[in-house]
Amino acid sequence: MRRFTRRRAVLLAGLVTLLVLASSCSGGSSGKAAPKPSSAGGSVASSTTAANGVNPNTPETAVAGDIPDTQVYVPYAGAGYTIKVPQGWARTDTATGAIFSEHFNTERLDSTAAASAPTVASVRSSTVPQLQGAGNGFVLKDVTAVTRPGGTAVLTTYQATSAPDPVTSKSVALDVERYDFWKNGTTVTVTLSAAKGSDNVDPWKTITTSLAW
Repeated sequence: MRRFTRRRAVLLAGLVTLLVLASSCSGGSSGKAAPKPSSAGGSVASSTTAANGVNPNTPETAVAGDIPDTQVYVPYAGAGYTIKVPQGWARTDTATGAIFSEHFNTERLDSTAAASAPTVASVRSSTVPQLQGAGNGFVLKDVTAVTRPGGTAVLTTYQATSAPDPVTSKSVALDVERYDFWKNGTTVTVTLSAAKGSDNVDPWKTITTSLAW
């Protein structure tokens, strides 16, 4: 009888232990589910993006349009002068000369009658206001005198905005150098432009040093 009672007590003790363990495991898994992440963060990010979005009217910054070192140049005969132009560029004739262009790289040539040679002072007082009034985002950098084989020229450096692309309607920021040469009553204006940030120092010097009367 004692053996039976002792055995029964052992069984009861084991059963109690199992119940305690089961209760412990059940309590650990019955915790509250983790709260779902709030969607407010996403809406704030969207609002910020919209608020900081790019102004569609701001000129784009185009990929730099460096003229390659392998570019071939050919002579162009204007009214009383010759000058080199890049071979293969598209040509558009104008009433005073011609425009040669490749993407956002442009060489514009204009020949006009003038009684006297331009000076730094005359360009600042007359030409610069005309460029400012063109409404193309003109920002003056400097007006200086430079010497080339074709004579002394007044160099006007500035930034401007290109005409809108006929397909995308987008404009880009440009770096521009304008050279005004003069001889015997004729001014030849050489205007070179490229996408802002382009490195065309050597090609543009090749062009301007080639001018001959």
